Amino acid sequence: MSNRKRRKISALTACLLLALPFAMYAEDNKVMGQVDFVPVSKVEKGAGVWIDGQYVGHVSELKGSKKILLLPGNHDIVARQTGYQEFDQKVTVEPGKTLDLMIQLAKDPNARFSSATSQIKLHVDPDRAAVFVDGTFAGYVHEFGGVGRAMLVSPGKHQIKIALPGYHDFTTDVNLLPNQKFTIETKLAEASINQADPAVKQN
Repeated sequence: MSNRKRRKISALTACLLLALPFAMYAEDNKVMGQVDFVPVSKVEKGAGVWIDGQYVGHVSELKGSKKILLLPGNHDIVARQTGYQEFDQKVTVEPGKTLDLMIQLAKDPNARFSSATSQIKLHVDPDRAAVFVDGTFAGYVHEFGGVGRAMLVSPGKHQIKIALPGYHDFTTDVNLLPNQKFTIETKLAEASINQADPAVKQN
């Protein structure tokens, strides 16, 4: 065997030895902690979840391939649903452990709904994206599209924002007349993985 071939084999062996510890670490990663959400009723299943100010999805979808993994330490978890008071819980996540967090929402006695309403119908891809009206969580795209389904809002000016982790937010302003029917149609653009919050990982 020539010296040149010996040098190539030695270099390859060294690379494999260096990569091995990192491969083993990736297979047995004990750094992140997991949070499982336990809704007490159907209402909580549809609530939107924010972790440290970042929207991550609704309660019923944050499991399996979309389970939430967090860096160890303290985190602020908020759940919101239209017509209910905000759920706000500070939790401490430990490495390699799973935290079961029960979500229970109380009705908001101050919630008010306008008698004169306008309608906004949404045709947005992906349809599991969250919808915000004037900064307040309103529900999900799939709730406001299709036959007989629309979002009811008071007449006047509103800001509509549609958001989903992994995609750029879509924001638009509308000015609706009483009983007006309005349609928003768009496709969310995928965002760079580098824009994700490093403290939150959806496996």
